[in-house]
Amino acid sequence: MRKIAAGLFIALDGVVEAPDQWHFPYFNDEMGAAVDATVGSADTLLLGRRTYDSFAGAWPEREAAGGEDAAFAKKLGDARKIVVSNQKLRFDWRNSEQLTGELTEAVAALKNEPGGDIAMSGSVSVVRQLLAAGLLDELHLLVHPIAVRKGMRLFDEAETPLPLRLISWETFRTGVLNLVYAPDATVGDATYEDAKGHMPQGEQ
Repeated sequence: MRKIAAGLFIALDGVVEAPDQWHFPYFNDEMGAAVDATVGSADTLLLGRRTYDSFAGAWPEREAAGGEDAAFAKKLGDARKIVVSNQKLRFDWRNSEQLTGELTEAVAALKNEPGGDIAMSGSVSVVRQLLAAGLLDELHLLVHPIAVRKGMRLFDEAETPLPLRLISWETFRTGVLNLVYAPDATVGDATYEDAKGHMPQGEQ
């Protein structure tokens, strides 16, 4: 079964909205390699419409310009791009198509198709729905050492918690944390009485 990994730029206070307004001072070669490992290594991209529109408005021109980021732009252009939207869309960027059918059913079917890994970038509302449905395999968070203090946060309010398991971590020279999580269904119940045994004990 194909794996779905979602990569997001996130501030220390959980804000993921408009990262172009706050994350560039922290972008270095380490972050570039992390983004390429998530997005650039996948043969399929699953994107919300707003994220797709942002990508399609920039990356084809960057590929054509032949600058330093042209190789990464070509990777994005060559990848199969599947866009989640309730509106009928038309595409100019090559290898683009619209996801058809109900989201979770269509994504479950997509995971069962032959092919390599599936990557997501941004697309917060889609990420939330796939996490809730148990369809997202990995959450790659580039946690920036800044509190943006306004804007959409990754996790919205819900009745039940969402346990996650940390599977890898790395600290960049800029102070950005590269954290990779997977859903965790093994978290049990515990109380303060259970926790007391792990607290420092005074002299007897």
